[in-house]
Amino acid sequence: MIRSILFTESGQLQQIPPEHLETVLREEKGFLWVDMVAESAELCKPLLRDVFKFHPLSIDDALQETHVPKIDEWDTYLYITLRTMKTENHDTFSIDTPELDIFLGTNYLVTYHEEPIDAVDKIWELCDQDNRYWSRGAGYLLYHIADEIVSNTMVVIDDLDLQIDQIEDEIFVTPQPGTLELIFSVKRIVLRLRRTLLHQREVFNKLSRGDFDLIQEQDRVYFRDVYDHMVRLQEINESSRDLVSGALDTYLSVVNNRMNEVMKTLTVITTLFMPLSFLTGFFGMNFFQAVIPLETWTGKSVFGLALTSIIAIPFGMYLWMRRRAWM
Repeated sequence: MIRSILFTESGQLQQIPPEHLETVLREEKGFLWVDMVAESAELCKPLLRDVFKFHPLSIDDALQETHVPKIDEWDTYLYITLRTMKTENHDTFSIDTPELDIFLGTNYLVTYHEEPIDAVDKIWELCDQDNRYWSRGAGYLLYHIADEIVSNTMVVIDDLDLQIDQIEDEIFVTPQPGTLELIFSVKRIVLRLRRTLLHQREVFNKLSRGDFDLIQEQDRVYFRDVYDHMVRLQEINESSRDLVSGALDTYLSVVNNRMNEVMKTLTVITTLFMPLSFLTGFFGMNFFQAVIPLETWTGKSVFGLALTSIIAIPFGMYLWMRRRAWM
């Protein structure tokens, strides 16, 4: 789907069909936003090449390649790659980071993404409802899209913190082998977010410090605000990485402690029955028949002594272990 909207100088919105885009760009009355959603490269490439006159390298970057967030300056426009974030599965906790490619010129904003992005769709609807989102030009509109992307990223970070809390509760209540798998899954997500946030923060840093003439002075302060949000998000993500590492150490410690308790119980049971095994093995080898006949008084006394020892020794060892606080 290719949708286009013209923001006129008189404050009106006009839907523009693709075949009229070149004429609108030439007239330079207001500015144009063209959004390409899940459209084939065969249809988008001629539009980007012939109508907007973008460089083939930036077109290939947008249509064919996958990048970390970055910003490139060309003669008459900026090419920006951003990453949006959304929680894909709350049960297994997986996230998706679809790519948003942006071309920013003096009187146009072109966005391309291979799947619908909530931040872009929301700003598109808000532009129709409130002209404050686009009244200051394409750079200010780009700020609103970036701000919405950062807001969605904060939601993902909050979901990540909640997932880490659930993992910590599970570790102390019922740690399972699946808990370790979940910890490593969350750890990979945290590292993935770290790489994305680091590059995306640098993009907004460049937009806010006046490196590009296309970003007007009054718009830089807004990108500086987005940059501050990105810095805080990265700090939160770093804290999450520490929490995940701590959760992994705690899980291993809890599992080892439980294993120690199991081994301790088995050792106590083995120790209690070891004397019994010796006594029953010793007196069970035809002892009373071959050495001391059981019919005699001596045989009955030895048998009684052996039976008393079988009962008394484990009981005495149990009391001794309790007194030593071994169990």
